[in-house]
Amino acid sequence: MHLRALAAAALRPEPVTVTARAERVAIVSASIGAGHDGAAAELERQLTAHGLVVDRFDLLDLLPARIGRLIRDGYHRMLVQAPWAYQRVYRSTERGGGDGPLTRALLRTAEERVLRALHPGTGAVVSTYPGASRVLGAMRLRGRLTVPVLTYLTDFSVHPLWVAGGVDVHLAAHAVPAAQARAAGARDVRVCGPVVNPRFRPGTARERDTARARFGLPEDAPLALLVAGSWGVGPVRQVALELRDCGSAVPVVVCGRNDALAEQLRADGVEHVHGWVDDMPALLHAADVLVQNAGGLSSLEAFATGLPVASYRCIPGHGLTNAAALEEAGAAVWIRDPARLKAVLCDLIDGPLGRRQRAVGLALFAAEPDGGPAAETARVHRAGLPPLTPRSVARWRRPAARRLVATAAVACGVWACAVGTGIATAYDGPGVIHAIGHGLDLDDLRPARAPQGHHS
Repeated sequence: MHLRALAAAALRPEPVTVTARAERVAIVSASIGAGHDGAAAELERQLTAHGLVVDRFDLLDLLPARIGRLIRDGYHRMLVQAPWAYQRVYRSTERGGGDGPLTRALLRTAEERVLRALHPGTGAVVSTYPGASRVLGAMRLRGRLTVPVLTYLTDFSVHPLWVAGGVDVHLAAHAVPAAQARAAGARDVRVCGPVVNPRFRPGTARERDTARARFGLPEDAPLALLVAGSWGVGPVRQVALELRDCGSAVPVVVCGRNDALAEQLRADGVEHVHGWVDDMPALLHAADVLVQNAGGLSSLEAFATGLPVASYRCIPGHGLTNAAALEEAGAAVWIRDPARLKAVLCDLIDGPLGRRQRAVGLALFAAEPDGGPAAETARVHRAGLPPLTPRSVARWRRPAARRLVATAAVACGVWACAVGTGIATAYDGPGVIHAIGHGLDLDDLRPARAPQGHHS
């Protein structure tokens, strides 16, 4: 009888203690591009080093009926085929606060799956993607999630979608995004520096020479490393040719997973073209300046290696706002006039502008030993936060605009009745429908002339 009781006790699950609960963290990201997942991966590594057990989830996998794949593919196609539409989506959601009813309804479908995915010992949840922040924040407001929720702002500019009611703490890389988050309604915003793998650090002269030999690059010529994210979107081909023709530096182009772009550039006679690069620290060590169009993770990695950064012919939406925010922070120059490309690049490669920007970029990583987003996250997790009160919940809630309700109704009809065949042909249906759910007026989908100086 004694042995039977012991066996039954062994089969019963142990209750989760407060200590065990405080030592487990969940990170929710999204596989849209590589920046959100890249930040999540580095946060996971650092939090693990702080002694925490980390679970990672992709929000797109937690949406039902393959909606996540539609969102990712629609967003990608919109950036490639209709960048003017994405710009209007971005502006519309900025005006509407990014809180359309269809968005909330769509993201709410992920709540049950998120709850099932979370380990019962989870002590806090971190988001590196705006949609994840909105799911987690809504669950926190309704009491379905009783542990602290943090958002790590991966961008230097903060769209209203990043600031979700119910999120307890927002972590920012710099004072500029921190101020934008507060202006958008975030309550507790903490500046704790970027999340970048320590492999990205200033290189020595020997490392520079070794990297150039490894990638088959010229030994002594100035090199401009051109990046466009994991998807290789934007007018990369035009910029590569402009870099080559202006004569300030030899272009070295990273196309990510865009194999068609790489083939085009090689056909154009661009000599140094790469697809997906596994050892980006070495390639950054080989370069003299980074030219980018989105202001994402690649910019932060360049700052960490002491490489000056130029924003040029940026993609619409977050590419433009990130360029402005990086310029405001003094971390990167935004080249708006193609006629200034050569002069600015020369100043960045071997002039006072480059020296100033290298100092600003490296200063982002000059945090105290116990600082950084992961350390701040670990402190919040272990300390916990006061429980929500009716007053704090009321302060978090924001009324929805009537215009967004109307557009949501139209979007639901389009989605449910599958009348989007013609729209999909002309405007990239899944992305447009997703955009409408974020509060875009149908009138905003009329074609417009692309802004001069940003797109080909």
